[in-house]
Amino acid sequence: MAAQAKNSPVLSLLARTGYAVNGILHILIGGIAIGVASGAGTGSGADQSGALGALASAPGGVFVLWVIVVGLAALGIWQLLSAALVRDPDATKRAAHIAGELGKGVAYLAIAVTALTFALGGSSNSASSTKSFSATLLASPGGVFLLVTIGLGVLAIGVVFVVRGVRQSFTKHIRVPAGTVGKAVVALGVVGYVAKGIAVGVVGILFIVAAATADPSQATGLDGALRSMLRLPFGGTILVAVGIGVIAYGLYCFARARLAKL
Repeated sequence: MAAQAKNSPVLSLLARTGYAVNGILHILIGGIAIGVASGAGTGSGADQSGALGALASAPGGVFVLWVIVVGLAALGIWQLLSAALVRDPDATKRAAHIAGELGKGVAYLAIAVTALTFALGGSSNSASSTKSFSATLLASPGGVFLLVTIGLGVLAIGVVFVVRGVRQSFTKHIRVPAGTVGKAVVALGVVGYVAKGIAVGVVGILFIVAAATADPSQATGLDGALRSMLRLPFGGTILVAVGIGVIAYGLYCFARARLAKL
């Protein structure tokens, strides 16, 4: 039953749409990050909520938001079905693979829900939600340990993205075209995965800092992670580079929408 649903032409088409709209979000996030680096993008958060808010206020943006809702919901469901169909004789590898598919599925569905909120005329602030979540954890017994664990987990995901980009292991999930086009797709993937990995890794580090200082305001999600780069030496240049990399990841997502092995 799960295999039939996963291989449905309609679900496959919608899942590919999900990759494409995920690309739109990353291009917007990258653009906002570059704006923040130049001092011109302080109004929108450099994260999914900021990108969705920008779309909501743009002409025709509500239509795009509904496409994002449907596409990412379908992609999330496809990932969950993939988790249910994982087969591997090695129990450890099977568990890791299932956890990875489930994690991606839940993440896509969560963004779809946020997009639905904006499509229905509401709003959401990822940074505020993250701070509130961190504050709740810190006020709970064992909360510091849990927050450190979450931070380490997010940092590990960032490292995985960087390694996947450097090793080009993401290519096993797509049909790489021959010639110049294929080289361009791989280059976008390498730059995009490394940049996204750096951004996600900083999010994890901020969770750990929030736990170490008992200050939930330190945990501000992707927007806070990107803005924190401005405090580094040559921070503006670093943030622009990461923003360009996130845009590259968005463009890779467009390519993946067509080339993904579904």
